[in-house]
Order: sequence, then structure tokens, then C-alpha cells
Amino acid sequence: MVMGSIKQEAEVVVIGAGPGGYVAAIRAADLGKEVVLVEQREQLGGVCLLEGCIPSKTLIHAVELLHEAEEAEKIGISVGPATLDTVRLAAWKNEVVGGLSNGVATLLKKRGVDVIRARARFDSPTSLALEGADVAGIQFRQAIIATGSSPRALGVPGGDLEGIWSSDDALELREVPGRLLVVGGGYIGMELGLVYAGLGSQVTVAEFQDRVLAGADKDLVRVMAKQAEKRLTRILYDAKVTEVARDGDHWVATLEQGGERQLIETDAVLACIGRTPNTQELGLHHAGVEVNKGGFIVTDERCRTSSANIYAIGDVTPGPMLAHKASREGKVAAEVIAGQKSAFDNRAIPAVVYTDPEIAWTGLTEREAEDQGIEVRIGRFPLRALGRARTLGRTDGLVKVLSDPDTRLI
Repeated sequence: MVMGSIKQEAEVVVIGAGPGGYVAAIRAADLGKEVVLVEQREQLGGVCLLEGCIPSKTLIHAVELLHEAEEAEKIGISVGPATLDTVRLAAWKNEVVGGLSNGVATLLKKRGVDVIRARARFDSPTSLALEGADVAGIQFRQAIIATGSSPRALGVPGGDLEGIWSSDDALELREVPGRLLVVGGGYIGMELGLVYAGLGSQVTVAEFQDRVLAGADKDLVRVMAKQAEKRLTRILYDAKVTEVARDGDHWVATLEQGGERQLIETDAVLACIGRTPNTQELGLHHAGVEVNKGGFIVTDERCRTSSANIYAIGDVTPGPMLAHKASREGKVAAEVIAGQKSAFDNRAIPAVVYTDPEIAWTGLTEREAEDQGIEVRIGRFPLRALGRARTLGRTDGLVKVLSDPDTRLI
């Protein structure tokens, strides 16, 4: 690995070029700051653009088109047998990702942001050591940590074996296995499970809890799960994967469900049990940056860490791991650094699960209200009563509004 011998000076350094990092860099530059952005990968855009939101939605869109073509005959449109070329689909996905990544690079260049490809590590509260760059490090006044998150590996015997897919691997679309076991029924597991079912795999989802999408309201999840159960081979609830083993050209997973042990034979295993913040290799102790038990960096509403001149945004901080949250925090951090009155004071952060049907919510959910002991008035409108929904042939689902019983405030 090439290492430089001199240190570069910077007013503001941003570590990570995802939707939090590049937005922070652009905003800081717009506010007159000299900005250096450090990113260890060649392409800019972070997990969301390269291995998350964008590629997954590209594949989801393709599967939806395929499903719509198959369903079109119901309304009198005959298009013949619908087929899907996974090689061309992968090429299209890569073209979408590449175009957006190049767009990020152009925006940064126009703002005069200096981009350095390197792995960064703090060696003091005001300096970074760089690995793989022409310079040895950066001496800075303020830093913004935006290093994102990584898929969590299966913590069971065999869970670290080579060949087990992460969500990153699944989105590369290298193959469509005949049988796929998805471990985890969260939003990533359900989205990718439905994608591969649409591509032709027999998909089994194993969920540890008694329902999928445990973070969303039950009545919303019920509608989606009913449809998902028709497309997936099966969903196993209260199912704990205890071991994974390779057996020739296939895998065998051991599950415990209802006090009984069962073996599942599958051609591929996809682990979707959450993500972990990328804070392990940053040398945060050298910078005096506090990290909680989960590995997340502790921040205040101004995105400041325990080190006065260092800020943190996005997936490395507590809260939902969402691109738009990271972008908003990036703007806040840049504005605070520039001396403006800014804070991450959002009362509602929208979230969308791109299953079929999709689930979206913002603000206080019914589950959160119940957990917090907040009394709410609930209004529900079934989509079967909506004319537009009937014209689309999609009447499954509902709209739900929660309000204060006294003030009617939503």
C-alpha cells in the first residue's frame, strides 16, 4: 500500500462519501469552508448508492415490472410470456449506480472539495493518519465522521463461512439460486427475499420474532405479509437459526422453532440480521470520541461528539439508518461548523419499506404511542374504498392517521 510522507492541512475534513458525508462536504464548501473529503473506495456515494438504496430499488422496480406484465391479462392486455435477463438487469443496475456516483463526483468538484482516496484513522483530536494516499495524514480544525455501516454477520457456528451472502452480495446479482434462505425478516430481508422470489428463487424467510418488520405497526405489516406469503415459498416465524454448514454444493441450516429442531437445505444463505456502525477501525480513542455499548458515536442535537471539534452523522450515530437522516445531519454539522444556528430537531423522520405492497410512515407510530403511554385517536381509511386504488387493481392496504384526542393535532 502506497503511503505518503507529508501531512496536508484542512479547515474541515469529512470521512466518508455517503449521503451524509458528501452532503456535509458540499454544504460546508457552500458556506465558505475549505473541505477535504476522505473516502477509501474508488466510487463515491457510500452504501446507499453503491450497495443499498439505489441498487435494491433498481432490482425491485424490475421485479415489479415483471409482475405487472404477468398480471396485465386480468385487464385485457396480453404481452406473452414475460422473461427476465439477469445479465442485462445487472448491467442496467451498474449503469444507474455509476451515473449517480459520477454525479456526486461532479458536484464535489464544482464546489472545490478535495477528494482523497484513502483509509483514515485518528491519531489525535486534530489529525488523521491516511493509509493508501499520497499524503501521510491530514491536520484539521474540524472533522465530520460519516463512515456508515456494514452488514452484521451471523453470530452462530458456521455463520462466518465464506459464501454466505450479505445484502451487498445479494445486490451484485451474480446468480439466482434455486433455493434461498433469508435469515431475518426486517426490511432488508423482506425486500431482497421478494426480489429473488420474483427472479425465480424458492425463498424461505426465517424470522426470530413472531412477525416480520417488527418495527412497523402490526396492521400495516399484516397487509404486506399476506401478499408476501403468496410470493415466497414460506415465512418461518419464531425461528432461530442456530448453525449453518456447507454440504457439497448446497447449505444446511439448523433452526429451532416452537421447541423443535429442523434442518433446511438450501442453495444459498442470505444474512439480513441488521447492520453495525463502522467505528471499529477509526482510532476514536485517540480523538477522545465517546462510543456507546452498541458501537455508535454519542452526539448531541448539533451532531457534536464528546470531542469539541469532531462531529458525527448518519449510520455511525444512534437512530434510524436512513440516507435522508444522514443527509439532514450532514447539513446540520456543516452549518454548526460555519457558525450558524442549526440543529437536528426533526420531529418526524419518514421511512419506507419497498416490499409489495410498500409500507410507509412518518411521525409517531401506533406501536411507539403504546410503548410511551401516549393516548391517540386513530383514523383508518381502507384503500378498497379509494377509486384510484380500484383503477390500479391494488385495493389491499390502508391509510392510517394518528392524532391527539383533545387537540386533533396529527
